[in-house]
Amino acid sequence: MSEDKKKLIAAGAAIGSAAIAAALLYASKRKKKNQAEQLPPIPSGEAPETD
Repeated sequence: MSEDKKKLIAAGAAIGSAAIAAALLYASKRKKKNQAEQLPPIPSGEAPETD
């Protein structure tokens, strides 16, 4: 394998791993945001009225 091919493979692996890391960070940030938006329980203990 030539040196040029080795460099291209290394560059591709670096870009791929960076993309995976970015996706994981985005997913974990989005998960925390969704958990924070949940409504708190009703303090009186009564069932909520629904239509």
